[in-house]
Amino acid sequence: MTDTVPAGPIPAAPQSTALDGRVELAPEAYPADSPFANDDLRPVPVADRHWTTYNYIALWVGMAHCIPSWTLASGLIALGMDWKQAVFTIALANVIVLIPMLLTGHAGPKYGIPFPVFARASFGLRGANLPAMVRAAVACCWFGIQTWIGGQGIFLLLGNIFGGWSEASRIGGQPWTLWVCFVLFWALELAIIYRGMETLRRFENWAAPFVLVGAAVLLIWIADKAGGFGPLLDQPSKVGWDADFWKVFFPGLMGMIGFWATLSLNIPDFTRFGKGQRAQVWGQTLGLPTTMTLFAFMSVLVTSGSQAVYGAPIWDPVELTAKADSVFGLLFGLITVLVATISVNLAANVVSPAYDLANLAPKLVSFRTGALITGVVGVLIMPWKLTSTPELYIFTWLGVVGGLLGTVAGILIADYWIVRRTALDLADLYTPGGRYWYSSGWNWRAVAAFAVGGLLAVGGSYSGVNADGAKTGPFPVDGLVPFLQPLADYGWAVGLASSLVLYTALMWGQRVRATG
Repeated sequence: MTDTVPAGPIPAAPQSTALDGRVELAPEAYPADSPFANDDLRPVPVADRHWTTYNYIALWVGMAHCIPSWTLASGLIALGMDWKQAVFTIALANVIVLIPMLLTGHAGPKYGIPFPVFARASFGLRGANLPAMVRAAVACCWFGIQTWIGGQGIFLLLGNIFGGWSEASRIGGQPWTLWVCFVLFWALELAIIYRGMETLRRFENWAAPFVLVGAAVLLIWIADKAGGFGPLLDQPSKVGWDADFWKVFFPGLMGMIGFWATLSLNIPDFTRFGKGQRAQVWGQTLGLPTTMTLFAFMSVLVTSGSQAVYGAPIWDPVELTAKADSVFGLLFGLITVLVATISVNLAANVVSPAYDLANLAPKLVSFRTGALITGVVGVLIMPWKLTSTPELYIFTWLGVVGGLLGTVAGILIADYWIVRRTALDLADLYTPGGRYWYSSGWNWRAVAAFAVGGLLAVGGSYSGVNADGAKTGPFPVDGLVPFLQPLADYGWAVGLASSLVLYTALMWGQRVRATG
């Protein structure tokens, strides 16, 4: 097979296009016997693509309302911003990340395919495992971290109700009661996702309003105790709006973008069930930036109130909820933390690796098997150690791998929107020797763009120095590649832009033949 995009128009017979633009593969045209196909990876029939605008709004409300996103503003305020600058930065970051989210999400409702199958068009049938495994590695790590955080929250709140939990005998340096909370929470998450995507949709539908009510109750409770919203709202910016502000603004902006950059890759895993483009576009637009901005603002108000009541700002909502003076308040807080953490962890950190692992060995691994493997890996990475040494996962996982994910997004967008003009041959996405086979299943142009874009995005990764002159991270102070250090604070954007341009240039001749 030649190492090019085959010339000629995409055949129309095996697939049909509805009036709303959604494409369906004829049942007899699906190569079910292909080693690259299974029931979980096959295109969703048009009749089964029924997720509405509300479903996507609920999905984003459920994912955005979690403990890590609640504390995002605190990180920016710690850098010297005031609350208005912090909320503005979070709002802008989520508007920016919404753009690639919508661009990659377009393929979902149109073709009904998940992320790893979508990546086959650009990387090749075998090459798609490269971005899929990078994405899966990040998700498995985050699944473990979020499950540990959720288990800690349950342990803290139940300990306040029953008392004496922290004094329990220790196993591996932690109270055995904490391990029980962690394991039970882990098992509950896997039990829900094992039932499939439709169960997840129903769970998100009611979890979203419930978590919103929980956040509002927390706000009303602390405002009542504080007699207002406290002094944090009057705290001035330490960096102003001059040069000092921009020094912290751009790295902070990239960090906020990186928070949901992972979902900008695998959002087709969800939009493939969409009733149409309108549902996913409006659902994501109304669900992502508005929810993240509102949640950041609420976290500032609640934390400011906590400063007035307790003398110091408490950014951790679990720690604040644990100060409730009634069993009902503690139980309500426990359920809210439980629902919020399950909501984000399943959608953001289990769905993607489940499909990615199924793509790695379609005949051996199903979506459900992939979800179980994700759960096991999430424990094996020992999240209790990662969270105890945050510089390890903040710098290595979120920083470096986040830059690589931006590189993958650039390639996907360039291939789908510029090279192919959104036209895909569904049957060939599963067929060895088809138009997406390239060289033995690998498109070397995508791999080259990924390597170059990844080097530019993360090659300058560096560690800061504290007041004692010691490094605060695992990288050299002057960067892995010193002359790339100026790019390190803009890793996600650099990776996306450079890979998009390079991939388009490398594929230009094939683009002309394919569309001519």
